[in-house]
Amino acid sequence: MNEDDTVKYLIMQSIEEDCTVNPKESIEYPPVAISFGEKLIKTSKGDLLLPIPIGTFGNFSVISGPPKTKKTFLVSLLASVFLGGKNVFGGKLKGHREDKDVIHIDTEQGLYHCSKTFKNVLDMNLKDYSEFYYTFGLRTIGYKQRLEFIEYCLEHKTQNPGLLILDGVADLVADVNDLASANFCTQKLMELSSKFNCHIICVIHNNFGTSKLTGHLGSALAKKSECVIELEQNIEKKDWVSAICKQSRGYSFETFSFKVNEIGLPEIIGSLFDPIKN
Repeated sequence: MNEDDTVKYLIMQSIEEDCTVNPKESIEYPPVAISFGEKLIKTSKGDLLLPIPIGTFGNFSVISGPPKTKKTFLVSLLASVFLGGKNVFGGKLKGHREDKDVIHIDTEQGLYHCSKTFKNVLDMNLKDYSEFYYTFGLRTIGYKQRLEFIEYCLEHKTQNPGLLILDGVADLVADVNDLASANFCTQKLMELSSKFNCHIICVIHNNFGTSKLTGHLGSALAKKSECVIELEQNIEKKDWVSAICKQSRGYSFETFSFKVNEIGLPEIIGSLFDPIKN
């Protein structure tokens, strides 16, 4: 083999070592990052009561919805529950953080609203978890640097990343309808979630008047994500938003609703609004 062929062979050999999966090897249930409720499943070793994942470590999920469906409020609630394990605002939501950290990135809001969102995450827990919580507003930098900065944060800001929130994933590409950019961004998120064994939550808008995620980027994310969560405004209760599991690789969690309470914090509603009963 010439030098180029040797280099190519060594690269392929390295990929083979990293990507080989032994079908005879017993793989444990994926470690859950955030869950909502539990499910009893039967196995050859007996019944198991397992958390129903919203997301597992090593994967990414997507939260979508029309504008003003409180997507940022939901991710702040998920971040707070992940940090504290559970709290009075999260209902059946449960975090499985152990000693992992949260990186929370907002690409859309200005400094005031970013700060308010990040402060809400800490305020929802009685204990101070700020040492495990890294927050950044990337509105002022270009899309190429945003993706590079995210990788930098995972590599250097924390030695144990557990949850990465990208509130405004569309701002990581120049054009959500550019197929090459959409595929590159999606592949990068798959790579980062696997490399750092963290869960990534991506927030993106729906196309106007439909439930389809915005552009080629939305389509690519939906195909590769572990879970797609769609937010819908409740028809009867205008200040309530329902979170619906549109697709999942595992067990689908039951639909839940949340609202923003009188002090500006998101909280899970105890039960869904039934117009017949009410």
